Amino acid sequence: MSEGWPATAAGAFYPWRAAPPARTRLDRLVERWLALPRRRRKARPRRIFAWRVGRLARTVEPLDDAELDTAVRKVAHALRAAPGRPSERLVARSFALIRECAGRSVGQRHYWTQILAARAVLNGAVAEMQTGEGKTLALTLAAGSAALAGRRVHVITANDYLAGRDASAMAPLYARLGLTTAAIEPGMSNEARRAAFDADIVYASGKEVAFTFLRDRVAMGARPGDIGLRARAFLDDRSYLLPGLQFAIVDEADSVMIDEARTPLILSVPPPDAATEAEATRAAHAIAAGLTEGRHYRVERLRRRVEITDAGRDRLADLAPRMPPAWRPAPIREDAVRTALSAIHLHRRDEQYILRDGKVEIVDEYTGRVMPDRSWSAGLHQAVEAKEGLEITARRVTLAQITFQRFFRRYLHLGGMTGTAVEAEDEFWSVYGLPVVTIPTFRRPRRRTWRTIVTARTRTKWARVARRARALSARDRPVLIGTRTVAASDQASAALRALGVDHRVLNAAQDADEAAVIAAAGRAGAVTVATNMAGRGTDIVLDDRARAAGGLHVIMTERHTARRIDRQLAGRAGRQGDPGSTEVILSGEDPLLREFGGRLSRRLAVFGGPLARAAMSAAQARAERSHFRARRQLLELDEQLADSLSFTGSPE
Repeated sequence: MSEGWPATAAGAFYPWRAAPPARTRLDRLVERWLALPRRRRKARPRRIFAWRVGRLARTVEPLDDAELDTAVRKVAHALRAAPGRPSERLVARSFALIRECAGRSVGQRHYWTQILAARAVLNGAVAEMQTGEGKTLALTLAAGSAALAGRRVHVITANDYLAGRDASAMAPLYARLGLTTAAIEPGMSNEARRAAFDADIVYASGKEVAFTFLRDRVAMGARPGDIGLRARAFLDDRSYLLPGLQFAIVDEADSVMIDEARTPLILSVPPPDAATEAEATRAAHAIAAGLTEGRHYRVERLRRRVEITDAGRDRLADLAPRMPPAWRPAPIREDAVRTALSAIHLHRRDEQYILRDGKVEIVDEYTGRVMPDRSWSAGLHQAVEAKEGLEITARRVTLAQITFQRFFRRYLHLGGMTGTAVEAEDEFWSVYGLPVVTIPTFRRPRRRTWRTIVTARTRTKWARVARRARALSARDRPVLIGTRTVAASDQASAALRALGVDHRVLNAAQDADEAAVIAAAGRAGAVTVATNMAGRGTDIVLDDRARAAGGLHVIMTERHTARRIDRQLAGRAGRQGDPGSTEVILSGEDPLLREFGGRLSRRLAVFGGPLARAAMSAAQARAERSHFRARRQLLELDEQLADSLSFTGSPE
């Protein structure tokens, strides 16, 4: 997709890539097999390029500040004048100058592995760098070079916290290059958001940029043309917020582009009949609570859906008078009750959501973070509120929607970095046209992996985790206990308290002191319990005593629904050549087996040992396949919807 840099980015008022037509499954299969040899050929880092940058860097180091500034202006002019993709020599010169500016402004100079990763991003690829290898600094080479060439660069991060942190940390470097930097914060006014997006390099979460794009689509209408945008600019009537979609670098690319792609992004407004909908939602919950599983409905937990039986339909016909008149027709009442049953059986408090200040707040399954500005669609959010006995918020009417798959394909140039991409290599290529380039580590890894333990009961697992943490903490080793959910982190905390182990908890319900908890997690003897919030973008720095004692020990207490997330958590230990170790302690009663394991797998897991480990691996593989199918189906539906809307004139 991103063979070169966008040559026409600076010439249009709202540069972007037109939406590709919907593809059939046969199209996808043919494209995948035809492109496989090409993807493998491209997916190799070019070490000679790093050598060339290093040679140029030695000629740059003797320059004084004024001479360095002059050299930066000259290379910026050359980059802007280059048609299409700049030459290798010009990019190498740009990298050498940015590297020297980084050393003088933020006290860090890029390693050769970081240079390779940045070059892969500029070539339109996903660079897989092991955790702790310095992705935040590495992407400044790509972002800085593209911005010097006159492109508006969006650095997409996994969450708003990382966007603000990284923008603040790298702002001195960009200022040294003569570039402006901004970070997008939730709740910004349109004026502030427009001003921030006018910066040369903008750090933002994927949701913030995508929703801003949807607002622009609604404001500009269905088919915004360049002539219309030029007329608006002439009349000083800029109703849009983004200066187009020119150049995107996605940090933690697998999290943003793969994991979050299961849910469409929907821009909506409140409906006019909110009171009636609230009444119907409460009635549907009351009816659902009185139905019998197995007789009136069946719950398919693997596919996360509820099916109403014939007996259930007859029962709903008898109970229809409880619903408001407009909700009594069979298709409408069945859909409302089905949604209520989904809220009861498939959405659990402290797993998929938490309650805070009388509101339901969704917890991201992959990052462990709260998404306070998000709500489930199709009445599910209201059904969960009814289940918890809360005030029913208004179900919103959709104005526009898009998936991350279609949104990121609108950028003229796209690249990414992450610590875990190989497992999703085929999906990156088939959906985004991005090959995966594996970058070697700068130092030899020193992380050790301990034997996986599977206990029969959950109670036994937590007791064993607590004993292990107490023993290692007594030897000055910091311990990070990783959990999937808020409820699991509370169980781990209770087990530690029972043994008198001092510890701190970081989860979606206790996220106010996130920076302080992470800063203390690498101290000698510290014990930290955390959900996936400590899995991505966090750098646990060891003190000298902790390093001498053997480094951070990570205990993973559950398998996640994707192997990539397990690798991210394990990667907190042994970063940048530090010592460290990881261990997996599981239970035959873990939710992964309950949700994705078959009956045989659940029986085998109770006995522990190799059979239990095999059952866990099989359940995890099944979860990955299920989520991949869900993402593929969502993309196909989104493409079909976009084609349909193109005939009606509706945006997206």
